[in-house]
Amino acid sequence: MNVVKIRLRKPRRVFSFLCTELPLKRDEACIVLSDRGEEFGTCILPPEPCPEEMIKRFSMKVVRKVTEKDERSRSFIEEEERRALDICLKKIKERKLPMKLVDVEVTFDKRKVIFYFTADDRVDFRELVRDLAHDLRARIEMRHIQVRDEAKMVGGLGGCGRELCCSSWMNEFRPISMRMAKAQNLSLNPSKISGQCGRLLCCLSYENDRYEEMRKKAREEIKARQEKAGANLEGEGAKEKSVAPERTERPGRRRDAKGGTADARPRTESRPSAEHSRTEARPKGEVAPSRGARNRGRGSEQASNRGEEQSNDSPQKTESAVESPVSPAVTAADGSPTPEKSAEGAEKKTGRRRRKRKRKRGPGKGTSGGTKD
Repeated sequence: MNVVKIRLRKPRRVFSFLCTELPLKRDEACIVLSDRGEEFGTCILPPEPCPEEMIKRFSMKVVRKVTEKDERSRSFIEEEERRALDICLKKIKERKLPMKLVDVEVTFDKRKVIFYFTADDRVDFRELVRDLAHDLRARIEMRHIQVRDEAKMVGGLGGCGRELCCSSWMNEFRPISMRMAKAQNLSLNPSKISGQCGRLLCCLSYENDRYEEMRKKAREEIKARQEKAGANLEGEGAKEKSVAPERTERPGRRRDAKGGTADARPRTESRPSAEHSRTEARPKGEVAPSRGARNRGRGSEQASNRGEEQSNDSPQKTESAVESPVSPAVTAADGSPTPEKSAEGAEKKTGRRRRKRKRKRGPGKGTSGGTKD
């Protein structure tokens, strides 16, 4: 058993038919048996052998070659189609139906007439069918088709100058999207990428797969290069780590006599502040004092420290006065101060010094007698 490719007269689609030992040549007319009965067809590809497992997939078959009687029947059918087309157009105008008649097909047995039309919305054509059945004396069928099918039936020339792909060799329509035009860097002007049907060109899908493959390969190459560059950078970094860097002196450091380095700038030992020491020693749960209380506390501490220093100095002076070889009675007779008077004078001096320092220093912020932070 052989398989042959046949293009039907209407609609112009290519199907596979089983063929016996009938010798068919390319572009030779024949009669086939399809789902709708006997129809006219044209051989597109000559018969080829088919395995027995594939025979079950094909239900249609070739009946015979076209004879003279079939040719006369074909001419009569074409005349009937033209007459039916004129009658239908007149009826549509009379009833003012919002539909566009595209084509008419009369079956091989002349019992059925099929009308193909396009419309934006649903059309109530029940009265139209009654009028056509009364005039043509046949069974009437109305089929609503899309604009792509209309272009396939009517035919024409595309922007490339060739016959439309859908009317010449295409068997089915593929989904077309604007993404295909963007992937191929084409103009997004609708007038340039649209066909006769007003939809996107079918040829946009021909090379789309190739563009996707090339883009995928380019991504893989870029990724491989990036990985190679990263490996080279890691290798260079490991080499730099293996080589010990030269020791350079930082600014502000000098070499001592033994070859070591020492900081030329004077260092000041950082002492923890009194506040910090107090916060560390504060027991858990005790509330921290306010800023004013802390300033007053600092002022009283500094004042007490100064009093201790001055009191430490005054005994030395009193001791020197006491240890003098002159006796208390003689000094009193000569008019010199006694040890008691010298101690009082020292206390007055320390008081004057303290007041003088306070005047120079000035009062602290937020306190009456404390020191300034």
